[in-house]
Amino acid sequence: MAASSLYSTAIAVSLALLFILQHDACAFQSGSRILNQRRYAALVSIQSATDGDIIDSMFGPRVDDGEDEVLYSDDDDDSGSDWGAPSAPPAEPKKEKSMSRWGSLNPKIKARIVKDAQERAIRNKKKREPAEAKKRRLYSQYREMQRKSKFDTYVTREKPTHDKSRTMLADLNPGETLPGRVISLTNFGAYVDIGSEVDGLLHVSQISRDEFVDHPRKFLSPGDDVEVRIVRLDPGAKKLQLTMLPEEVLNEENVLNKHLIDEDEDDRIQLDEIEVDDELWGEIRRVTDYGAYIELGAVVRGFMHFMDHPLFGEVKGAHPNEFMRVGDRVRVWVLDVDATQKRIKLTANRPSGLPGPRREVKWI
Repeated sequence: MAASSLYSTAIAVSLALLFILQHDACAFQSGSRILNQRRYAALVSIQSATDGDIIDSMFGPRVDDGEDEVLYSDDDDDSGSDWGAPSAPPAEPKKEKSMSRWGSLNPKIKARIVKDAQERAIRNKKKREPAEAKKRRLYSQYREMQRKSKFDTYVTREKPTHDKSRTMLADLNPGETLPGRVISLTNFGAYVDIGSEVDGLLHVSQISRDEFVDHPRKFLSPGDDVEVRIVRLDPGAKKLQLTMLPEEVLNEENVLNKHLIDEDEDDRIQLDEIEVDDELWGEIRRVTDYGAYIELGAVVRGFMHFMDHPLFGEVKGAHPNEFMRVGDRVRVWVLDVDATQKRIKLTANRPSGLPGPRREVKWI
C-alpha cells in the first residue's frame, strides 16, 4: 500500500512540473509573436514614409491628432521650432575681471624679483660649471679687474712727456719750490710731474715727519696737486729728487746740503769700520712712530727703536717723540750692521755682555 501511494505521488508531481514548463513555453512564444508583430509594423511605417506619411515612433504612423508632450529638452528655446536638433553648449557665466597678484605688484618690486631670479640662475649655473671652465673664467675676470685698476690710475698730464716746452733739468736749481701733480705711487714713494723733462721722485721719508709713512697712499693719491721742493737733481742721469718737508725740518736735518758732500773727500765712518757693541755718540735727526734716526757721522744714519731707549716704559702709552726729541745728543751702542741694505741698528741701553767701567782705587 505504502509503495503504491508513493508511486502515485511521484506521478502527480511530475505531471504538475510538466504543466508548468508547457505554460512558460507558450507565454514565451506569445511574447515573441507580439514583438515580431511590432517590428513588422515599424518596417511598414518606414516603407510608407516615402509616400508622405509622418513617422513619430518606431511603432508606425501616428494614430491620434494630439500634440506630443515634451518631457525633457536640452534647448533653452521653448518655441519648439527646432525640436530634436542638437542643442548648443550652455554659455559659461562671465567672470569678473580681477587683477592677478603679479600685476598688482609695484614695478620696483617686480624689477628686484626679476634681478634676484637672474642672479640666482647665474649662481646655480656657476655651481654646475666644470673646474677648468671656472678657472678660466676667474682668471679672465682677474685680468679684466687688473686692467681696469691700472687704467683708473692713469693721470692726465697738462703737457705730454715728449713736449718740447717742458723745462730741462739743467735749468732747475736745488731748493726751488714748484707745484706738481702726483702721477703714480710705489712702495718707496711717489712720482710727481713738475713740468720738467722727467718726473721727480718723492721718497716716503720726505713726505711727513709727524707720522711714520709706511706707504705713500696713506697721504697721497694719483692726481693730487702738491707743492714740492727740489732736493737733488742730475741732468746726466735724468734723476730728480723732491721733498714735501717744511723748511725748518730741512734745515735741522741738513737735507738740502747733503748732496753737496763728496763721498770721496768726506771722512765719514764706513760700514766696514763699525762692529757690533761699538759705542758711538750721535744726534737725533728724525723721530717716527717706531723710533728715531740718529746722525753718527757714518755714511748712513743709524736707527734706534723706541723700546731700546732707557726712558721707554716710564709713561705707559707715551709716543716716542715724548722722550726722544730732534737735536738731542745720545750715547748709543751698535746692535747690528747690514752692509747689503746699508743699515745700522742702535740701542741706548748698555749691552749686558760688555765689561763694566773701570774704577781707580786710591790708597791713602
